[in-house]
Amino acid sequence: MRTPAAGRIAALLGTLLAALLCTLTVGAGTASAHAALTATDPRSGSVLPSAPKQVRLTFSEGVLLSADSVRVLDPQGKRVDNSRPAHQDGRADTAAVTLNSVLGNGTYTVAWQAVSADSHPVAGAFTFSIGAPSSTVVKSAVATTDPVVGSLYGIGRYTAYGGFALLAGACVFAGVCRSSRPVQRVAVGGWVALFAATGVLLLLRGAYTAGKGLGSVADPALLSEALSTKPGAAMLCRLVLLSAAAVFLAVLFGGQAREDAPVPMERRAVVWSLGAGGALVAGGLAATWSLAEHASVGIQSYLAMPVDILHLLAVAVWLGGLVALLAVLKAGEPIPRAAVRRFSALAFTSVCVLVATGLYQSWRQVGTLDALTGTAYGRWLLVKVGLVTVLVGLGYWSRRWTARITDRAPLGRPRPAGPAKAPRATGERAAQLARQQAALAKAAGRRQRDADAGRSALRRSVLAETAVAVVLLAVTTVLTGTQPGRAVTEQRQAVAAQAPTGPAEVRIGYDTGGTNGKGTARITVDPARTGGNTVDVRLTDPAGRPMDVPELDVSFTQQDKHIGPLRAPLGHQSAGRWRTTGFQLPMSGQWQLTLTVRTSEIDQVTEIENVKID
Repeated sequence: MRTPAAGRIAALLGTLLAALLCTLTVGAGTASAHAALTATDPRSGSVLPSAPKQVRLTFSEGVLLSADSVRVLDPQGKRVDNSRPAHQDGRADTAAVTLNSVLGNGTYTVAWQAVSADSHPVAGAFTFSIGAPSSTVVKSAVATTDPVVGSLYGIGRYTAYGGFALLAGACVFAGVCRSSRPVQRVAVGGWVALFAATGVLLLLRGAYTAGKGLGSVADPALLSEALSTKPGAAMLCRLVLLSAAAVFLAVLFGGQAREDAPVPMERRAVVWSLGAGGALVAGGLAATWSLAEHASVGIQSYLAMPVDILHLLAVAVWLGGLVALLAVLKAGEPIPRAAVRRFSALAFTSVCVLVATGLYQSWRQVGTLDALTGTAYGRWLLVKVGLVTVLVGLGYWSRRWTARITDRAPLGRPRPAGPAKAPRATGERAAQLARQQAALAKAAGRRQRDADAGRSALRRSVLAETAVAVVLLAVTTVLTGTQPGRAVTEQRQAVAAQAPTGPAEVRIGYDTGGTNGKGTARITVDPARTGGNTVDVRLTDPAGRPMDVPELDVSFTQQDKHIGPLRAPLGHQSAGRWRTTGFQLPMSGQWQLTLTVRTSEIDQVTEIENVKID
């Protein structure tokens, strides 16, 4: 292998990475991770006097839409939308559909599903009524992820993360610490796992986001739709980069004549070129997650994406290197003390990067202490921090054993003793002898491995670290699919702002000027939202006792929109109490409430107050 060839490989990898960045950064938003429905028109639960022309949804971030992203169903479950869902006014955080021109009275259900900018599917439903609520309402119209598809997709994501850690970590271990057959097997196994998992995820993606079953995995329409999205493009780029990684693996593990031989001067430029190419491939593979998931949306996404890439690389170097070290120790190969110490220093550096980037990501994704304990993301993050702490403690214990191991001349694997001249054996007998000799050689190698107390203790310690790392990787996979705590907090605030504040109540003192003309009116509007409301009026005298009057009138006026006055048809209920239900207030805002009280033929007064309707 010559230096110009290595340079061309590095240039090719750089070109692939640049293409990846150009593909994935298009459309990266700056909103909260996992889209949440923040507003609807018509509003959820509203009762409209006439049929709307369209239904519009507004989300907390940009969403990807499909042909069935918004479905409007009448009380009998028949679809009444007649257009493909589309973004409105060029805003990616909206979705709108037009409705049939003729719609009957009753309650309509809007079922929606979309894909967040961070690649996760979201879905929900709400209702509105025309004229009056109906007795028949579509009970279940929300498309949810198929359990089998969802489980397979989760397993695929875990396998992909694990494969990346093994691939990147073993390659760094081979380049910095020691290259050997066990390390090569770890790296190749990681490549195979990542390639296979990515292919499976790409096939499942369409069915996963559309709520379809396993039988629709091969649907060309779903596959095409998945490839047209940012997550699908990320997976496709990952497969391309893995093709380049296969070339890198062949060069890394195929061009070394002897594992522990010093690098000649003329080959150092090749080694540097190979290292640069490997760094580009590893960074590009990490970017296929960072530029398509949580890091690509939310606050400071321009900083969060490179930080997330560093975080993933640090995890891979640490955890993948642990598996590579365990493979070498388990195989009983004579790994030099200097190589173990180099990995110890490398792992320490990775942990420092991991902690620094993890602190920033925790602040960005959680935001507050309440979100740390009050959301699923925060609780899983605490579990991850605990596992990392355990892993760091085990690493410290391993460093102690690393300081105690010594380099001893390899004894080799002795061949089993036998007669100087063994009789010739052919056929089945020869195969049996070969198996016996291999078993004896393997047993001798294990005895030699276990005879080194320092290396045996280090192997057990690294095995414990690897076991914790497997659990840590599973928790990390769960975290990447969980709504971040900061986003949950923001969505709760948005929902609270949209939710009804409860009944609006005003107290109005009045004095008609005549006998028994003084009193207080307590007027309640429930739920004080657009649509149907209950208006309840109670009159009391100065002593607080209920009192009746010959005439009582309440009306509402929206002066800004020139609506009203709308008179509430109050009915007398009991002493000092009047009430009406289903009173329609067509829009939100400040309404002027006008109260007129007549206590005799000539004594009458009108009072005005304001009431807020949401």
